Amino acid sequence: MKPFLSLVIALLFTAPMSFAEETVTSETDAAWSEISTLESENLNDFLWQARPVVVFADSEADPRFEQQMALLKEGALALQERDVVILVDTNPANSSALRKALRPRGFMLALIGKDGGVKLRKASPWNARELSRVIDKFPMRQREVRERREP
Repeated sequence: MKPFLSLVIALLFTAPMSFAEETVTSETDAAWSEISTLESENLNDFLWQARPVVVFADSEADPRFEQQMALLKEGALALQERDVVILVDTNPANSSALRKALRPRGFMLALIGKDGGVKLRKASPWNARELSRVIDKFPMRQREVRERREP
């Protein structure tokens, strides 16, 4: 009888957790698809509407690129809340407008403000929490938060 009771208790505690994990995963996937599906090489398309995070690499197989994309996907909900869109360029031979404007060397992460200015450049992967902290210090972001609080 004791093994059966142990099994029932174990199932009761794991079922809600797995449901909660699935809900969080589906919300993250939805947020990820919303912030990463935009394809544009012109940063002016996002002026005053979004904060582009541009990820450059020499190849999609670059370990830093893979790590960066995984970190961004994990924090997709926080980034979506801050109006972030993800732009990716992994073809250095294709001299895109993004490459001409930002001039990366190998792997690079660039955060662009809603005003179109380059706010951050990093040569190593950053997680969404670190990016969120930087964004939350922007005067425009602080104003957005205040406006959302006011009735």
